[in-house]
Amino acid sequence: MSKIPQLTISSAKVAAILAKARQFDVKDAVTDPEPGSNPSDDAMLSVLEDHRDDPVRGELTAIIRGLNVDEQVDLVTLTWLGRGDGDLDEWDDLRAEAAHAHNRRMAEYLLGMPLLGDYLEEALSQFGHSVEEFEQPL
Repeated sequence: MSKIPQLTISSAKVAAILAKARQFDVKDAVTDPEPGSNPSDDAMLSVLEDHRDDPVRGELTAIIRGLNVDEQVDLVTLTWLGRGDGDLDEWDDLRAEAAHAHNRRMAEYLLGMPLLGDYLEEALSQFGHSVEEFEQPL
């Protein structure tokens, strides 16, 4: 294997996005799109559903949009790498393809991937990192 590519996005940022993605991934389909009751009346079940105004979605979108273009391209490339679309030896080709595909809807594109957290974790492991390195002790 050739040497590990240099990332423009820090592994800590990837881990933070991964953690938020995992929170987002566990959301369920919306069962009642217009609940008319008080959230406490429905046992707060709506927090487990994927509503458009979901705060986790908003935070994750803001984090991704807050990255510079190179970081966003790396994030997409890492996602593809973790999904198995290539390996580290093909990093330059994957990254070039991600750079070509870059647009202002990268956050929405990434949030449309149900296993985003898993893909990023797999990619981090290929770079020799584990999620546990970045977890904050309680």
